[in-house]
Amino acid sequence: MTDPDLPRQIPDARVSRAPRWVPSLIWLVPLVAALIGGTLMVRQIRSAGPTIAVEFASAEGITPGKTKVKYKNVDIGDVTEVHLNADRSKAVVIVALDHTAEDFAATDSRFWVVRPRLAGATVTGLGTLLSGAYIGVDGGRSGETQKHFVGLESPPVVTSDEPGKRYVLHADDIGSLDVGAPVYFRRIQVGHLEQFSLDNDGQSITVGIFVRAPYDRFITPETRFWHASGIDLSFDAGGLKLQTQSLATILLGGIAFEPLPGSDVSSPAPEGADFSLAPDRTTAVKTPDGPPQTVVFSFRNTVRGLSVGAPIDFHGVTIGSVRSIHLTHDAKTDTYLAPVTAVIYPERLGEAVDGGSGTTQQRAAALVKRGLRAQLRPGNLLTGQMYVALDFFPDAEPAKVTMVDGGAVQLPTVDAEMIEIQTQVRSILKKIEGVPFDDIGKEARDTLVTLNKTLKRLDGMMADTKGEVMPELKDSLRAISQTLSGDSPTQQDTRAALRAMTDAARALKSLADGLDRNPEMLIRGRSSDK
Repeated sequence: MTDPDLPRQIPDARVSRAPRWVPSLIWLVPLVAALIGGTLMVRQIRSAGPTIAVEFASAEGITPGKTKVKYKNVDIGDVTEVHLNADRSKAVVIVALDHTAEDFAATDSRFWVVRPRLAGATVTGLGTLLSGAYIGVDGGRSGETQKHFVGLESPPVVTSDEPGKRYVLHADDIGSLDVGAPVYFRRIQVGHLEQFSLDNDGQSITVGIFVRAPYDRFITPETRFWHASGIDLSFDAGGLKLQTQSLATILLGGIAFEPLPGSDVSSPAPEGADFSLAPDRTTAVKTPDGPPQTVVFSFRNTVRGLSVGAPIDFHGVTIGSVRSIHLTHDAKTDTYLAPVTAVIYPERLGEAVDGGSGTTQQRAAALVKRGLRAQLRPGNLLTGQMYVALDFFPDAEPAKVTMVDGGAVQLPTVDAEMIEIQTQVRSILKKIEGVPFDDIGKEARDTLVTLNKTLKRLDGMMADTKGEVMPELKDSLRAISQTLSGDSPTQQDTRAALRAMTDAARALKSLADGLDRNPEMLIRGRSSDK
């Protein structure tokens, strides 16, 4: 052990230089990783585009970090987040666009979800069955940008980069049209129906269509549009009419247009021009009718066969149509009348009828004074449909023109041609009924009894004088035979009479055959007579 009383011996310190630090190669790994991360971050910051929010009714098929935003099947962004809006009525999709897609944030850009869809006879988006849904975009042309958009529930019919023009049509009924319905020009598909909406007054429909270039140059201010939907089949007083554009219109409907003859195609209508959409081609291309005039006809006889829409005819020209048919009772005469309200267009007559100057009532009175009357006539013998004919009847009884409520003109009428024939037939039957057939039959029976008695007396007389009468009778028969034999005048007269009877029988047979085939010959006469 060491004695504690002895002083401690402290050894001398040895001074040495510390060794120099040399970095290890292992530190190169984090340095390289940090450098790469910084580079990627800078690149990401530089390549990042605007972030926008798009509202959809549903986020079905959209997954953050997976769903892409594509334009012409090229990726231009990614979905980073999906959440509900404040009132939970919409799904808000946050989209991060690439820096090369900054223009797609324009205010007129449109976004929609691409998924399998069946629209009419077209199936789209089948490729997403394997790849999954994605957000499609139609880039706008506006120079202004925004951060919030409302997505479309269905893909747009026409993209903004397709050349052409858009027009507005106004119709009373949408018919069988739907979004995507084709637009035809001379049976060539040249565009589509983009949208339609009900007007604020609830009385008409506004339709938006797109016509591709170069066909848009054929739309002039005088162009007419009409429904080409399905099969246009009409069977009226004018006969059977069948019109259709193509097989596709039978299923999907469509719109057709045609410029009027003589239209200047060098001056096309501007984009956004308004046009009327007619129900059919006949209505679309006819000459403008001008201001209408309401007229009323009161028919005393049945109006069976007359329907709403039946034509008003004047010398073969349709100048209007029937709007309504009613039934009233005249207490003074205790008869039932059928007032028919119609609309006519005087401008369709042109200069055919000169009613003179003055008020409407005065011009109508001048025509009625000349014998103008309304008459029901058969338009189609097969269907029994009737129409109203305006014609002049010089022998008609005098009548006056009256004005009814609403400024309508009430014109006088005459009985229908068939009614007149029925009246004549009834008159003949009444005369036949007045013949005393019973008295005539009784007199005939009395005459036959008297004749029978006379013949019996004659027979008795002949039996008593048989020997004396027979030679004289033979001489008389011989003289008659000589008279009728040869080429005697009596023989010639008899032959002529027989020929006349044969011709008369042949004419009666021809008349009977003609009436059997065409009963209307009694009314219209034979076709050769016309």
